[in-house]
Amino acid sequence: MIEIFDCEQGTPEWFECRRGIPTASMFATVLAKGRDGGASVGRKTYLHKLAGEIVTGAMTEGYSNAHMERGHEHEPIARATYAFLHDCEPREVGFIRNGRAGGSPDSLVGEDGGLELKSKLPHLLIEAMLREDFPPEHRAQCQGLLWITGRDWWDIAVFWPGLPLVEYRARRDEAYIARLSAAVAAFTEELDEIVERVRAYGDPDALRRSLAASVAAA
Repeated sequence: MIEIFDCEQGTPEWFECRRGIPTASMFATVLAKGRDGGASVGRKTYLHKLAGEIVTGAMTEGYSNAHMERGHEHEPIARATYAFLHDCEPREVGFIRNGRAGGSPDSLVGEDGGLELKSKLPHLLIEAMLREDFPPEHRAQCQGLLWITGRDWWDIAVFWPGLPLVEYRARRDEAYIARLSAAVAAFTEELDEIVERVRAYGDPDALRRSLAASVAAA
């Protein structure tokens, strides 16, 4: 079931909506493999962060830097530019949840689309401007948002003050979405096992039951 939360992003209400569940911006990490073909270090770290959020009830602090903060400041201008170019009114929402996965779109567009706004430094934006293919680094996020929202297309608009807005459109890739949803389901199952073991820590009987269940499921 798709749930839309109209809270402001970055508020306590927004953090509570997304606490303990994998989100679209991290789907590339959920899919990532290590050099040996197994789970990547980043995937393991993300599992442990979400487990900590579930057990403690507190959100893990996110990373931010000066470039990211500057991007947030410029985002309203980029959204207004996109709206003017497409003669539309992008709708800002806080969070969209579909089962045990979710995402924080920058905007929904009409009844069928969505929008992500990406800030890039001038030399990187020019590089993006000269390429024709959809940026692979954003594929998991955009296909994930299409899966979560059930929408048909998702635009990425890359911006920097003084340079043209560069746009790419992703349409639903059902085969990719099927692989992604299966990977997220496996991720959340593993997350549940970790949470159970953490809660059982210090209780030998509970820990024994948790380990036995893990072995039986393997």
